[in-house]
Amino acid sequence: MARPIAQPVMDIASLDIPDVKLIRPKRFFDPRGFFVETYSRRDFAAAGIACEFVQDNQSLSARIGTVRGLHFQLPDAAQAKLVRVLRGAIFDVAVDIRRHSPTYGRWCGVTLTASGGEQTFVPRGFAHGFCTLEHDTEVAYKVDGYYAPDRSSGLFWNDPDIAIRWPVAAGRPLLSEGDAGLPRLASLDSPFLYEDR
Repeated sequence: MARPIAQPVMDIASLDIPDVKLIRPKRFFDPRGFFVETYSRRDFAAAGIACEFVQDNQSLSARIGTVRGLHFQLPDAAQAKLVRVLRGAIFDVAVDIRRHSPTYGRWCGVTLTASGGEQTFVPRGFAHGFCTLEHDTEVAYKVDGYYAPDRSSGLFWNDPDIAIRWPVAAGRPLLSEGDAGLPRLASLDSPFLYEDR
């Protein structure tokens, strides 16, 4: 089931905020099922994504409408993320928190499903979160920086200044106590700076 070396293994495209990418890995089917390369350093580098991932994380959310986020780590421990769904589906969101960025405070979102195999790449300088669309949803993500609880931060999931169109009613999500108490964008003195390439 090996693929020819010259055959593209994934399609990588920008979302509404160009630095956030949607990745669609190609699946190779045969009578046994399928094979897929979920990450290719070579293909990512060709798309301008140069990360060295150092840690893999996985979460299970038992209930539909669970919201995790919006999270980020401070610059000395910042993380880029490559997010995919192993079971179920999510609405995945990235919020630009890079000072002087033309898209500062804006968000982009996409549905990721286990059946479709889509992934998002969320670079450093973004707050990230997701809402589960199915019960018992499992999410896996690679990060290019180690978890540093003392450097963790975030934004309130339903900040009206960001106005994310979450697929869950405002009073209905399942949130952690920590996420329910996160600050709003207006109070953020962002430590991230936009670098115009």
